Amino acid sequence: RRPRASHRSVGRFSPLPVCPASLIGTTVAELLAYLVLLNCARKAARRVRGGAGAAGVVPRLRVVRCMAASEAAQLKSAREDIKEILKTTYCHPILVRLGWHDSGTYDKNIEEWPQRGGADGSLRFDPELSHGANAGLTNALKLIQPIKDKYPGITYADLFQLASATAIEEAGGPKLPMKYGRVDITAPEQCPPEGRLPDAGPRLPAEHLREVFYRMGLDDKEIVALSGAHTLGRSRPDRSGWGKPETKYTKDGPGEPGGQSWTAEWLKFDNSYFKVDSLSFMLCRT
Repeated sequence: RRPRASHRSVGRFSPLPVCPASLIGTTVAELLAYLVLLNCARKAARRVRGGAGAAGVVPRLRVVRCMAASEAAQLKSAREDIKEILKTTYCHPILVRLGWHDSGTYDKNIEEWPQRGGADGSLRFDPELSHGANAGLTNALKLIQPIKDKYPGITYADLFQLASATAIEEAGGPKLPMKYGRVDITAPEQCPPEGRLPDAGPRLPAEHLREVFYRMGLDDKEIVALSGAHTLGRSRPDRSGWGKPETKYTKDGPGEPGGQSWTAEWLKFDNSYFKVDSLSFMLCRT
């Protein structure tokens, strides 16, 4: 169904694209959201083709009702509020992690939504938040929840990705051509099972990463590119079970001190993660 003529984009905060060509250059999370909508359209088309009776009766389509797209004006205002939080808390890394972990449960081999996972706001529920890979993300939710309360017209799924994209941009990364219109799951029972995110220290790192990311539809080149996000942030033993309690780069902060970073300037988004020596890379590759 074509969008109404009055449904216009507002600046960078535009509705999800319906043309596959417009997906070129989008982020993984945006692609996942598009696939959800595409899947709904395909199922509706199958019902039309296969559901008519012998008498030629046109079947009545079951309408899948979803939460309305996030309001563009509220998205713009929320982005400014997120920038202010970043200035005072230096929480860029954990907001990037929040967006990644909410979208990283996607499984391209599962047709049904929300069983297939992806950026759907499920990380706000305790069953998923308690997964081992999500240790420490309660702190990110505490930062984001006041913004959600202030702007109820934004879905959690969109807000998590907005926070992640804003954190990357404010850390010196690229301006991301984000699209918004993601749908939230509505109950804890809809959360994905544990085990879809990468482990911190697998026995066979390369095989493990391929198993996890091939399930999302990524290839080896894209896995390496995505791993470059480790240029931001630190690993903490009480969360991932990996790293030192502190190093010379993290003992004095900024923000909460401690942890082991992958790079010297762990609040700067650049290619430093790919420039460490070979020994360090072998230790940090996961």
